[in-house]
Amino acid sequence: MTKQEISEYIRIQYPRENEGCDWKEYKNLKNSLCGHESDDVVSYVSAISNMNGGAVVIGIQDKTFDVIGIKEFGTYTIESAKSTIVRQCRNLPSEDLNIDELKAEDTGEIVWIVTIPKHKPRLPVYAHNKAWQRIGDSLVEMTDNRLQTILSELIITDDWSVTVVDGATIDDLDPEAIEKARKEYVKRNPFRKAEISVWDDAKFLDKAKITINGKITRAALVLLGKEESEHLLSPYVACIRWSLREAGSTQNKDYEILPMPLLLSVDRLYNKVRNVKYRLVRPDSLFPDEMLRYDMFNIREPLNNAIAHQDYTKCARIEVVEYEDDHIIFQNYGTFLPESVENVVTKDCPESVYRNRFLVEAMRNLNMIETEGGGIKKMFVNQRIRLFPMPEYDLSGGKVRVTIIGKVIDENFARILTDNPELHLDDIMLLDKVQKKKAITDEQAAYLRKHKFIEGRKPNFYLAHKVVSKTKDANLKGQYIKNRSFDDEYFMKLVLEYLKKFGKASRKDINGLLFSKLSDVLTERQKRNKVDYLLKKLKENGKIEFNKERLWKLAE
Repeated sequence: MTKQEISEYIRIQYPRENEGCDWKEYKNLKNSLCGHESDDVVSYVSAISNMNGGAVVIGIQDKTFDVIGIKEFGTYTIESAKSTIVRQCRNLPSEDLNIDELKAEDTGEIVWIVTIPKHKPRLPVYAHNKAWQRIGDSLVEMTDNRLQTILSELIITDDWSVTVVDGATIDDLDPEAIEKARKEYVKRNPFRKAEISVWDDAKFLDKAKITINGKITRAALVLLGKEESEHLLSPYVACIRWSLREAGSTQNKDYEILPMPLLLSVDRLYNKVRNVKYRLVRPDSLFPDEMLRYDMFNIREPLNNAIAHQDYTKCARIEVVEYEDDHIIFQNYGTFLPESVENVVTKDCPESVYRNRFLVEAMRNLNMIETEGGGIKKMFVNQRIRLFPMPEYDLSGGKVRVTIIGKVIDENFARILTDNPELHLDDIMLLDKVQKKKAITDEQAAYLRKHKFIEGRKPNFYLAHKVVSKTKDANLKGQYIKNRSFDDEYFMKLVLEYLKKFGKASRKDINGLLFSKLSDVLTERQKRNKVDYLLKKLKENGKIEFNKERLWKLAE
């Protein structure tokens, strides 16, 4: 390849720096391969491996794709460089590490592409005795959250749910649950309705992949077991605890333990939730919509996912906490197996790894879950239709906590969704972060500002004027004006009137005059900076001066 062809190849194959890719200009490998921590190749290998693997391209100018080439190799060859990386990066899977060399036929520049494997389960990769990671295109020491995520990764070995339970028989299963299972199986397989009707229970349970050759599995007890048969699972438990609380409280107003069979407990849980009517006045209509506070699917989906993906070896209950007229939290033990919630929502790609594979297949056959994917994404779409906040996933502490909010928390968010029906889910998830006052990156802020969705200074962003200008809601307009504050001329006029009335003023006096009138989204430091700017502008315009007493007064 020529130098230009190498540049084009890198541009196509490695188009941007992110968690899985970095371009480095290193001209001298002697001190760059293994040199200063956080700035050498082995640090980047550790960081990228601790994400999902990727590549480091050496000999390319950052941001431009210009081929600079490696000038000094020292004693390094491809093989010795690989050996050094493996030696310096503890836990790195060496068999999948690779270095490809590209040499420009016309100019002689040499580029190395270091292909980096993903870390092994529960084994973070270290360089300089530290574990590194990527956050966007930045290299940082590994955070506690990322470390815990890696240390709690699932190593697929035995399937807990497929184990046959000694001493259990079909008499330990609940007849009502079996009857419901038949009905759900027919819904999933309507073409088999005639033959299902002549199957006895034992044959049906085998066909539905709930039992194995007539033997009762743990999955069968979880879904269909009688309440009095729970001792057969001991020390493991399979039950749901529902708690009711007032919004903002930690005290239960009510609670109930919903035992096996969980196939029936899902319906019982749904009937416990106070899913009352919610009146929503949409921004584009004078007439309110009436709807249930929670979409039925958005209650069943996270609950069924919790049952399917619960780590039953933890001997813990599945928790559902309902905060009256506000939100519901669903919690199960076990790490979230897909790479991220964002990947599940924005990429139509079903997960292929399951903790309880046998249980998941049984639940699919009973019409409880979709292994083809899309359930989580559908939850986000349902919230979007309602103009409600997006579902929240907390994956810390070896648990999965899903929060479904049942109301509009920011009319600005609802208005943006109404006025911009073409928005993609990844854009909506970003806007959702803003309405929840969560941090966004500078790149994300620039993107939203470009589309005129936000105003304000980092980290206090708020609704853009383009959206508010269409509203007739006086409260919403008032909040926007308060956020935006008044213009500079207004504030300078206040200072001049104050000095005209009182003669002179200290900086403390002027702060007291202006701080309460400045935008609520400004921090104390930002307000001080704003006052500095106003006083400087007044002085430059010859309006005021600073006297020997260190007080401001009108210029003579």
